Amino acid sequence: MAPPRSVSVSARVTGDGKCVLVPVRLTPKAGRNRIVGVRADADGTRRLAVSVTAVAEDGKANGALIALLAKTWKLPKSAIAITAGAKARSKTVRVAGDPAQILQRVHRHGCQA
Repeated sequence: MAPPRSVSVSARVTGDGKCVLVPVRLTPKAGRNRIVGVRADADGTRRLAVSVTAVAEDGKANGALIALLAKTWKLPKSAIAITAGAKARSKTVRVAGDPAQILQRVHRHGCQA
């Protein structure tokens, strides 16, 4: 598989301006927890590709995703929630806080392959 390209994630600020919605592609049962980079879906959505060692059962992989993003972006876990795709690999993650700072962190870490 080719490494992901260094492009921006299709993240967007919510209508109230208090959160950022980040599209994520999660791979459970990986060799290590890490943000892999950015991958484009067939529809053109650029998702943050994330791998976690946890299995995809009983919400373990979702919990590992939230923990990894919180640690990487230096945010409390309570600021991050999965709003769509809880049982799918393609997810939407809601990140609460200052949108400018969040977008900067998302793009900085999303573009490291």
